[in-house]
Amino acid sequence: MNPLDIHPPLVEQLLVQFLREELASAGFSRAVLGISGGVDSALVAALCARALGPENVLGVMMPYRTSNPDSEGHARLLASALGIATRKVEITGMADGYLAAHKVEDRMRRGNVMARCRMIVLYDLSVEWKGLVVGTSNKTEILLGYSTQWGDSASALNPIGDLYKHQIYQLSRHMGVPAPILDKAPSADLFEGQTDEGELGFSYADADRLLRHMVDLRMGEGELVAAGFSVDFVRRIAARLAAPPFTRVMPLIAKLSQRTVSQ
Repeated sequence: MNPLDIHPPLVEQLLVQFLREELASAGFSRAVLGISGGVDSALVAALCARALGPENVLGVMMPYRTSNPDSEGHARLLASALGIATRKVEITGMADGYLAAHKVEDRMRRGNVMARCRMIVLYDLSVEWKGLVVGTSNKTEILLGYSTQWGDSASALNPIGDLYKHQIYQLSRHMGVPAPILDKAPSADLFEGQTDEGELGFSYADADRLLRHMVDLRMGEGELVAAGFSVDFVRRIAARLAAPPFTRVMPLIAKLSQRTVSQ
């Protein structure tokens, strides 16, 4: 048994209840999310459909011109299996307009622009759909800082942000996410041939195992090395955890009065 294993039926019940209660408390009964054809958004779509009814979920496909056509195919396969509504919005025009005008060539900057274009689309459609934007970032990505602030990290609420990638797959299998989505390599699909693990330089399985020891069990470097992790890998992940947390939290407001908005 993997120490990261969860009890999928119980976790499903808790997350479905979370979605129902939080949306209701905000005065909403509908949800909007991006469906990329990947496992994270597939799981969130399945949870939303279970919690709110498929008729109250809008899955938005937002390809860029270099996106893999299989991604849209997998997103449509998911939507058909769940019975949710879909919308396709190409982001090529809006992204390229800015990128070309400002001669942006850096790969990371280009990716961030695309991620933020997608969030512009979701928040605009949320007004039309009258639903809250639901997030799709998992715990592994959040801890590693592998997301774009006000891009894929933006949402009104996130049901899977406390699930490691291993647990995402566990719950997705339990909830019947289609096999083609489960079997492919995770990717943000911003560039041709891009994979998450290729960009990170290590596997999600290795990251999950180390993060559990570092974050959940609070083990120090010496204990981690004694547990079988390499010093280089421990320090590499530790550096990511030690990075400024501004990408993972709401903006910090300077406190001048007794009743500050965020405190």
